[in-house]
Amino acid sequence: MQNHLDQIKNIESYIPVLQGYREAVHIDKGYSPDQKFMIRRANGDQVLLKVFPLQDYAWKEKEYQTLQHMADYQVRCSRPITIGQIPELGLGYMIVSYLEGEDGEVVIPNLTEEIQVQIGYQAGQELLKITQMPAPASMPSWYERKLKKHRRYVEQYRTCGYRMRNDDKVLAFIDAHIHLMIDRPNRFQHDDYHLGNLILRDQQLQGVIDFSAFDWGDPVHEFVKVGIFCSETSVPFSIGQIRGYHDGEEPDELFWKLYALYLAMTLISSVVWVLKVKPEELDMMMDKIYRVLENHHDFDEVKPNWYV
Repeated sequence: MQNHLDQIKNIESYIPVLQGYREAVHIDKGYSPDQKFMIRRANGDQVLLKVFPLQDYAWKEKEYQTLQHMADYQVRCSRPITIGQIPELGLGYMIVSYLEGEDGEVVIPNLTEEIQVQIGYQAGQELLKITQMPAPASMPSWYERKLKKHRRYVEQYRTCGYRMRNDDKVLAFIDAHIHLMIDRPNRFQHDDYHLGNLILRDQQLQGVIDFSAFDWGDPVHEFVKVGIFCSETSVPFSIGQIRGYHDGEEPDELFWKLYALYLAMTLISSVVWVLKVKPEELDMMMDKIYRVLENHHDFDEVKPNWYV
């Protein structure tokens, strides 16, 4: 901890809006390599400071611009304050407003089912706002990009030395439904939308955090984290999110087919990812994968059995 606080003292003089800060608390959460700190500034305001290698600056600048756009769509998330470089230290930094509250993944199991549904509904409404922003005109189609990525993952999966059960059925289901991606909307994706990236306060959704993995494509793809993560933590929340996104209406059959398609594709890529990045978490990931397979009866069903 002391090393992290020493780092803040070292860079404070390079960042005018932090000079004379009162408090710094290191935030150790998530897979991002960024160093994150809650800073209480001299005027008492709380802000979030992200420190990252200078070579990541171009991407971080896009993330910063994303937060500016999210303000235009009235999304409940951090507002950008400043971004800059410290060449002398080989670092870049981003400062955004701090969302005060608690980790949704930790808090929500302790709430009543009714409140869990309500928060899920709010999360679905925020996701609907997030996915309104169209992709740049120069962006290739979702179908073109997603198909290329999927084929690459399948190739890596077949040579990774590990197999999930009934993978032939999963791959056959994907092949039979992959045409549904043709002409799907190409819009902004948070791409890591789950309870761990939602901040709750006073039994309400305070806001959405961590836009660092953003992408462009079909908004339905945002729901894969519901199938893998959120439904494991809170089924009421997950149902609420799906209904909130659809303004209280039941999703149509196309939604469920696309949801199942993207979920099946994610199972393949998740095996590749965990073996490459977090091999020590293989058993944990496979537990999640097999739960998804059970929920969909090995993809004989597109609607999960927990959605009632």
